[in-house]
Amino acid sequence: MTDATKSEIPAAATESRIACATALRELGHSIVGHAADDRLLDRITAFVSEATAELDSAPCRSRPVSDMKRRLFDDVPADGATMEHYPDCIVSGLANPMGIAITCHREGDDAVATVSFGAAFEGAPGRAHGGIVAAVFDDVMGFVLSMVRTPAFTGRLAVSYLAPTPLGTELEFRARLRDRDGRKLWIDGEATCDGQRFAESEGLFISVPLDRLST
Repeated sequence: MTDATKSEIPAAATESRIACATALRELGHSIVGHAADDRLLDRITAFVSEATAELDSAPCRSRPVSDMKRRLFDDVPADGATMEHYPDCIVSGLANPMGIAITCHREGDDAVATVSFGAAFEGAPGRAHGGIVAAVFDDVMGFVLSMVRTPAFTGRLAVSYLAPTPLGTELEFRARLRDRDGRKLWIDGEATCDGQRFAESEGLFISVPLDRLST
């Protein structure tokens, strides 16, 4: 990890927390994606159970999610800049062991994310679960809201699945603002693999005052 990357990590997510979450995500994909005998699985169970008991004895953690979300609308991200929601985000948070850990950046008027789905996200054999695809669309559209400095909640999300979503290969998701009328914003999205579109989406978002993010 570079010094520049270190400086970008919020205090709510130390290097150790991110490394632990990354390892646990990889463990989940490995358990689902590989054959293992019961002796190995029992060893993992014993270690994880002991670690969980130790974690549960520690004080509860307070996560100021509302503050971290409000930070997203302080400044418009520069073209080419990396964007992040908050460390524990289930889709793009590097510190969430249950998450997807997509990366996203601004490209002109588009929010662009890349991701490779692991074995734990398999739905039908050999392809990703449709719910995971929808979750990524929703998150990438959220980055568009940051680009236009408009806090909003998802009102409706429609996804069209045009082809199977492959596992274990780099995918690209794009989203852009199509129109807005008062509090309503319409955002379009598309997902491609090797230049071929496999899904597209339309989202309707309802803007809210910035202080509503705390409720």
